[in-house]
Amino acid sequence: MANLVAIVGRPNVGKSTLFNRLTKSRKAIVSDEAGTTRDRQYGKCEWNGREFSVVDTGGWVVNSDDIFEEEIRKQVSIATEEADLVLFLVDVNAGLTDLDEDVAVILRRSKLPVIVVANKTDNNNQIYDSYEFYKLGLDEPICISAATGSGTGDLLDLVLQKLKPDAEEEHDDSIPRFAVVGRPNAGKSSLINAFIGEERNIVTDIAGTTRDSIYTRYDKFGFDFYLVDTAGIRRKNKVSEDLEFYSVMRSIRSIENSDVCILMLDATRGIESQDMNIFQLIQRNNKSLVVVVNKWDLVENKDQKVIKTFENAIRERMAPFTDFPIIFASALTKQRIFKVLETAQEVYVNRKKRIGTTKLNEVLLPLIEAYPPPSVKGKYIKIKYCAQLPNTQIPSFVFYANLPQYIKEPYKRFLENKIRANWDLKGCPVSIFIRQK
Repeated sequence: MANLVAIVGRPNVGKSTLFNRLTKSRKAIVSDEAGTTRDRQYGKCEWNGREFSVVDTGGWVVNSDDIFEEEIRKQVSIATEEADLVLFLVDVNAGLTDLDEDVAVILRRSKLPVIVVANKTDNNNQIYDSYEFYKLGLDEPICISAATGSGTGDLLDLVLQKLKPDAEEEHDDSIPRFAVVGRPNAGKSSLINAFIGEERNIVTDIAGTTRDSIYTRYDKFGFDFYLVDTAGIRRKNKVSEDLEFYSVMRSIRSIENSDVCILMLDATRGIESQDMNIFQLIQRNNKSLVVVVNKWDLVENKDQKVIKTFENAIRERMAPFTDFPIIFASALTKQRIFKVLETAQEVYVNRKKRIGTTKLNEVLLPLIEAYPPPSVKGKYIKIKYCAQLPNTQIPSFVFYANLPQYIKEPYKRFLENKIRANWDLKGCPVSIFIRQK
């Protein structure tokens, strides 16, 4: 299980720049407007053969003077609850501020490993300016320049030293892992409680992760799976639950450790930007998806037309990935909750599906011949052969062509759609690769 590293600090100290450098993403995070898709605030960093997840807390702060500092303190509290290590970014040029000292107080109380990172140290003389950050009582500051990359190698070496070894997952790989995710108050806890019920003998906690135990075994009514630790199973957080940042931080761990994600939407509120953030996390991690529209008992008009409109709206927002099941349920009245489990089980089976090479070529090559890739610069592109790749996390297919570089995204989507039309891969992401024949 990958460790989680949070970057905290007041605004304009360079959190986004450091995040981009660690995750090797090319796009700086510039928009903090409410409702903007903030999916780039979560990424993975690889260093010396180890991988960990990085969260930039910057973009979630509400930018208004009266609640500004309070928001930052909340973010830091949440980060310390959820992360395994905190990078506390300060600005050498601006020096020590009151807000830095406030953040340091929260971090000292947390007992978490913290690294003070003195950013914007662009020359050796500025190293002497970093000594005032010893006052924070959080060990020696590490001097870096996130903009130029100077000092980041030493910082990453120290991060790996302070992180616990990646926990060995002590669970049976043949048993599916389901995570129930969604924004606060969508009904995650109610659904998990409805699954588990009062008969606690079906639940066994499997330890072996850096934070609390993460897998809960469910073995009842012919089902056998691990429920991945989410808000309903873990201890209630001390921090208020209304923050978007909180639900995304919580979801990262659950999503990374699951095979199938059950995304809860609230029927009374429809699909919101926060749901989209979590959906993008699921996609980025190549996890299978079942969408559950919860609180369906509260909707007055439940005719087919309303259901169809709701379904279309969800698929439209989540396009181009639209091949996933949607279930209208109520965790409170237990309406269709076993349908949720059955569907998640089916989606997991689809994830492991193998399609024979002969069958694949028999079906797809005539379709490709009827609709070949568009020619580029007068060159005719021909796909000769295709196969499913073995031992991949999700169904992955390789197509061998004479000029693979000219086959663009729309045609790859065409190939994916043809595979989905002929084989049931509902709920699963599919990877398409084009190689030189």
